[in-house]
Amino acid sequence: MATVLELFTQKEILNYLQNHEYPALLGETLFPEVKKQSLEFDAIVGASRIPVIASVHGFDTESEIGTREASKMALELALIKRKLRMGEREIIALESPRTDAEQQYLMGQVYNDIDVLVAGVRARVEAMRMEVLASGTVTLAENNLSATIDYGVPADHKVVLSGTSLWSDASADPIAALMTWVNALDVRPTRALTSSKVLGTLVKHPKVVGALYGVNGSSRMASRAELNAYLQQLDLPQIAVYDGKYKKQLANGTFTTAHYFPENKIALFGDGTLGETIYGPTAEEIRLTRDPSIQTQSVGNVLAMVYEEGTDPVSTWTKAVATALPSFPEADNVFQATVI
Repeated sequence: MATVLELFTQKEILNYLQNHEYPALLGETLFPEVKKQSLEFDAIVGASRIPVIASVHGFDTESEIGTREASKMALELALIKRKLRMGEREIIALESPRTDAEQQYLMGQVYNDIDVLVAGVRARVEAMRMEVLASGTVTLAENNLSATIDYGVPADHKVVLSGTSLWSDASADPIAALMTWVNALDVRPTRALTSSKVLGTLVKHPKVVGALYGVNGSSRMASRAELNAYLQQLDLPQIAVYDGKYKKQLANGTFTTAHYFPENKIALFGDGTLGETIYGPTAEEIRLTRDPSIQTQSVGNVLAMVYEEGTDPVSTWTKAVATALPSFPEADNVFQATVI
């Protein structure tokens, strides 16, 4: 009978990954994914889309010497990986199946592990994208790492509300706050991303309800469509909601659940993309170049594999790995607020 590694050759796994569609994530549209062949890239920070005005000169005089507003920040891609162990019973069952149907079922379980691991890597990338959009940073505080990448969102484009300014307070004025934040940006934002929790606070806020329905509508609660129609009349961003979640396994084996986009924040931004999700090579991918049967160009953003390790106990592992980090050239044109 075939061994586990013969059943799950690297070529077969690559074919599987190429032909398998994973659920789309919102961050992929805001930060489109690209693959590069280096672990480092230069991020442009401090860029602005409004022009720097030139000066009028007398004839036969030297041109005014300008300086560039933007600067480069060298960033290194984050290594993201996770693996699952195949126990000795599973190895025996796969290599000595009673029927072909049983073998196909057991192989399906391994491919399910591959899907789970690839989804986990993609989830970590999505968490980074949403942290960038909500906070302007990427926090790497896991597996003995402790680092924060700051993309340089201007301090006056960040607000943390408190007290009676919080949108959960009846005396707050969310519409006036949105107007102030929109005017703080050089490029007028057209979109806003938040959570259902913040949206729910907005549509039942007395000042929002009063603005939409007047004093006689105090018992009503607005819909998102009605709120967005009103915001459009005021030339304010249209609000979208993102409530996607992921789980994280703690050191003690338990799981916690978190939202990709924080439940207490809102981000305002313009049309178009905000940056890129940059993927790079992994050591595993580089090692595949030694195998002439593998077309390395078939390796996608996330690499998965099945491999053997150790003899006591006998261990076979399924692993997914990638190097990735978002770029954020639109950092100057985003407003980030903690509102509840």
